[in-house]
Amino acid sequence: MAKAKSNDKSGKGLPALDRSPSHLLHRALQLALDIYADELGAGAITQRQYAVLAAVEAHEGLTQTDLVKITGIDRSTLADMAARMIAKGLLERQRSASDARANAVSLTEAGWATLEEARPKMVKADARLLKLLGSHKREALVGALRDLVQAGEPPAEKAPKAEKAKKADKPKKKKLKKAA
Repeated sequence: MAKAKSNDKSGKGLPALDRSPSHLLHRALQLALDIYADELGAGAITQRQYAVLAAVEAHEGLTQTDLVKITGIDRSTLADMAARMIAKGLLERQRSASDARANAVSLTEAGWATLEEARPKMVKADARLLKLLGSHKREALVGALRDLVQAGEPPAEKAPKAEKAKKADKPKKKKLKKAA
């Protein structure tokens, strides 16, 4: 289970770590992973594997680069995970139809079955975690976490070069018409 807990709920006289958002998020993650492991049991998929399977289900044919963006799992870790999940028969990989340099992943029948078996246990783990808070704090926590993640996301990608080139050419065409 998670490490020792502080009994002082007042917020006064607590060590600096008990006021550190990054430390508290880390501790909350430890607690969430402990609950997840308890609900899913030994030998089950990990929480990150669940996230990958759920993302692939929601967006069939994603590239591994897309999965990095959606799940927040770093590129090298996700590549290793995908390789292991392919070896276990949970995912399959093929060249992306839209980008021959990229691999698109999809769920296998075993991947679907694993996700369907894990989904109710994941819901139970989330409920168990949120139940540790008063009902009025649950939605606030989920909303604050969602806002924090979204605020930390990089800004939307800029327009592709071809699109920029078209926009850059437009003023030149207007100037040429005026000159004529």
